[in-house]
Amino acid sequence: MNRRDFLVRTSAAVGAAALARSAVSAPQGTAKPNVIWLIADQMRAQAIACNGDPNVRTPNIDRLSATGINFERARSGDPLCSPFRGTMLTSRYPHHMVPGHEYPLPDNQPTIANVFNDAGYHTAYFGKWHLDGYHESQGRAAFHIVPPHRRGGFKTWIGYDNNNSPWDCWVHGGGGKDDATPHKLSGYETDALTDLLIQHVKDPARKETPFFAVLSVQPPHNPYVAPAEYMSHYNGEQLKLRPNVPPIVAVEKRARRELAGYYAQIENWDTNIGRVIDALSETGLLTNTHIMVFSDHGDQHGSHGQFLKTNPYEESTRIPMILSGEQSFYDRGTMRSDACFAPVDIAPTTLGLCGITAPSWMEGYDYSWKRYNRKPARPEPDSAYLQLVVPTGHGDSINTPWRGIVTRDGWKYACFANQSWMLFNLNEDPYELANLAFNARYKTERRKLIARLKQWVADTDDKFAIPAD
Repeated sequence: MNRRDFLVRTSAAVGAAALARSAVSAPQGTAKPNVIWLIADQMRAQAIACNGDPNVRTPNIDRLSATGINFERARSGDPLCSPFRGTMLTSRYPHHMVPGHEYPLPDNQPTIANVFNDAGYHTAYFGKWHLDGYHESQGRAAFHIVPPHRRGGFKTWIGYDNNNSPWDCWVHGGGGKDDATPHKLSGYETDALTDLLIQHVKDPARKETPFFAVLSVQPPHNPYVAPAEYMSHYNGEQLKLRPNVPPIVAVEKRARRELAGYYAQIENWDTNIGRVIDALSETGLLTNTHIMVFSDHGDQHGSHGQFLKTNPYEESTRIPMILSGEQSFYDRGTMRSDACFAPVDIAPTTLGLCGITAPSWMEGYDYSWKRYNRKPARPEPDSAYLQLVVPTGHGDSINTPWRGIVTRDGWKYACFANQSWMLFNLNEDPYELANLAFNARYKTERRKLIARLKQWVADTDDKFAIPAD
């Protein structure tokens, strides 16, 4: 066993051993629990050691998985930045909220921050926003000022609309003031933004008022660069590629080059997650804080000969979703769930963790009962709805709208308007090597999935021409 495997397995074993106490059904004591979202951009679910990646080092994320709930089949409903972010904050589907890249969050739209504010929480957001509708064609989005009334209702907001330069990160904002002068953060983006969250956590006011805080970092989004310490850990030529990366010289060469930086960015993110955990522990807040680790979408990195996102493949649509925190919340030990966790479920689940009922305008499902070992108020969804509502026009993207479905029993179907596109049995074919969409032997299964997808379109008041057969 090499040193990396030893550290990962030891971390998981220690975490699991620490959870030998009996299960509890709710947080103990009268204090309202805190919640922190830790969001990476373009981090696929597969790129974590505890999820099976043999290349990357993620001991802190692994520890959170070992002491929490790992939703292994969580999905990015629309694998694109702005639509996902609009949905995570509102629990509203992209076609109701933020349908595409560089589309704005509608004015006066309430968010999860407003709900927490009304419940007596302090709310704070640090980092990437990408919800003000600014177009890069107008200039660099890092310098665009998001007006205070368009910061989602967060009481503290320090961030930027978009930035693809992690060594040149500019932020603006503060405690609700205009703060229209951006200032450059020192060093690497992920490190510097984490510093802001830690400073916030260590403020004595956090012990007086329950808080909901968000840390949203751009890496491991391209460009795939990280501090030298982490870049030195990965040699592209020695990486093990996924079996669905075709043996095409140009594809493999690009995949290896970009993955080396991608993994370095993820290891750096994992280190910073460890810093957040340490800060919570030092301040005594870890015993009453839920931590949610997730991303907005994945990255193909050569799988199926494609790169980046916006397609229905597993590398693009599957995201990390780990609910963890103080160990007394997770006394059952490591729990892996096959639930079809979708972006619309993030806000209701977060509110449920704090005993707050989701407002009626939210469309998602509350999975917080899994954490507290309760009985669900209603059955889990049998599937997750997938969409690309407005294509980006970018290279390495799918430039045609599509809809899809992933079922809890392991089937995936996707279509263009009036045209089937993909059909995979993920239980037998997890790397999606055999497209069954046009195989008559599977027409019965295809028809079932088409019928269920039509129901999703109807239930969500979407407008899309699903194939008849």
